[in-house]
Amino acid sequence: MSSELRPGASPPGGLLHSALVVEDSVVQRQHVVELVQSLHCACVLEASNGLEALHLLDGLPAGQAVSLLITDIDMPGMDGIELISQLGDRYRVDNLIVMSARDPRLLETVESMDAADFVPRLLGTLPKPVTLAGLQRLLERAKGRPVAAAAAGPTPAACLEDIRAALDGGQFVPYFQPKVSLATGQLKGVEALARWQHPERGLLGPQHFIGRIEGSPLMARFTLAMVEQSLKQLVQWLRAMPALTLSVNLSADDLADQGFIGRLTELVNGHDVAPSSLTWEVTETMVMRSAAMVGLARLGLKGYGLSMDDYGIGYSSMQTLSRSPFTELKIDRVFVDGASERANRRAILISSLDMGRRLGVTTVGEGVETEADWRLLQELGCDTAQGYLIAKPMPGGELLAWVRSSRARLRTLARPPA
Repeated sequence: MSSELRPGASPPGGLLHSALVVEDSVVQRQHVVELVQSLHCACVLEASNGLEALHLLDGLPAGQAVSLLITDIDMPGMDGIELISQLGDRYRVDNLIVMSARDPRLLETVESMDAADFVPRLLGTLPKPVTLAGLQRLLERAKGRPVAAAAAGPTPAACLEDIRAALDGGQFVPYFQPKVSLATGQLKGVEALARWQHPERGLLGPQHFIGRIEGSPLMARFTLAMVEQSLKQLVQWLRAMPALTLSVNLSADDLADQGFIGRLTELVNGHDVAPSSLTWEVTETMVMRSAAMVGLARLGLKGYGLSMDDYGIGYSSMQTLSRSPFTELKIDRVFVDGASERANRRAILISSLDMGRRLGVTTVGEGVETEADWRLLQELGCDTAQGYLIAKPMPGGELLAWVRSSRARLRTLARPPA
């Protein structure tokens, strides 16, 4: 064990002001330490197993935090999973990455654990040997969220009164994430994603409000507000990009309310937008309800596109897809992100794409963050990609400028490798 604070390659900054690497193999541990140092970490601590790691954390000065803990799973004395469970509130560790050379399904098990099981925020898992690109990809996910907020735990969801006031004040706005053809690099569509422009807390993601709205009387009002704003933006885009499509998420409550389906149709007709320009996205668990299936069928009859979101995470995805009038299949990011490195994810991805082809629906790979994952989707014949490699969600007013600035990069990306 070493409690020496090793100097990083440059002064501290960003997420990595300090890190702790827990790994029983000296060679592997030194490799990861060197990767972390190359990312300008101010100081790096080392331990050979969980017990040594806890002892080291106990010896830190009061109030000092470790911003990132990277731990192996399989170690003598105390394994990585037990170490994670021991951290609790006693130790100040802000972020967590888990690595392993064992069966990749062990890493999947860690990722599938509820976020509440981790006091440090789990950024993700990495197969060994850890690569610099993999480490950077996970650290990118931590950007934009203050360490103090992560350590304090998840922000509680707003109350319904706050949400009602926000709706009255027009504080909920759509951001748009592009969906690009893997074959040509051309923009095919955008997905509308709700954001809360909070007057005091800034721009908030859906984790701060969607859970509270779902199942409440505000759900329909919230959805229609998002649809109306998105339609106004789509009308402007269609003048320059007539083939562009817009995807909007609907909830189970929306689909089950036949009155809502009528109001939604009126709203679309009022903006003179063709149903073929719109795709309604729903998750598999939503359409398990018979009332929701009726609403879905009605929308399909009107000529709208219908997308099954998060495909692959439900227990009966294939059966649900075969019985529903979907025109698009969105494969969950769990099976796309890292599929180029993990055989188990790749197997599910291949199966999902084959199912989409057999049913004649468009396939979309979500969560594309690396060129390796893009290339794999391209090789496997996926139609469309969506993710941070292409673009982060953006305000509607930025889309046309993004299209102009990204055209050459996306065309290059779409070319098959030599």
